[in-house]
Amino acid sequence: MAITLTVSAAGHIRSQLEKRGRGLGLRLGVKRVGCSGLAYTMDYADKVESADTVFESHDVKVVIGREDLVYLDGMHVDFRKEGLSESFKFDNPNVSATCGCGESFSVDKAASTLA
Repeated sequence: MAITLTVSAAGHIRSQLEKRGRGLGLRLGVKRVGCSGLAYTMDYADKVESADTVFESHDVKVVIGREDLVYLDGMHVDFRKEGLSESFKFDNPNVSATCGCGESFSVDKAASTLA
């Protein structure tokens, strides 16, 4: 089980935490929405709960709740700047389909029944 960040993603997260002035890392999760059923959520992680799993990549902590880990396990997170646009890009091996606009995704039924 692992969540990994590129150097670019780790640097961006670290920079945002420094601007904010507090926080121990990035909290990743999923929520039910959209055409395909799930979408990623991102927030600052200010603390670690008992049901959380913490990963560290390039000296940045990524916190994920137990219920979301089945959807995110093995994910690789990048941060890209392309022209005036910048965004996180998720390479998630659990995704079986995405909607046309790319905002939501679905996972293999076997993985979704574990949650």
